[in-house]
Amino acid sequence: MSDQVIRLIYPESLLSVPVINQLIRRYDLTVNILRAQIGGGQRWMEVQLDGNPIVIDEAIKWLKDQGIQVED
Repeated sequence: MSDQVIRLIYPESLLSVPVINQLIRRYDLTVNILRAQIGGGQRWMEVQLDGNPIVIDEAIKWLKDQGIQVED
């Protein structure tokens, strides 16, 4: 098991999509939301992903494919 902290920057079009829920169900990861700012022109969330490092890498690729910018 491993954990990684990343920042997710959402496009406005995905604000009403349950991306974190889909991420947890699809990849069986533990997701801890550390901080977030949604609104006022800000659309980001810092999360800690806990799980298999290979699965975390796949999950990050999936997030990017959804249109979310991912920063380490």
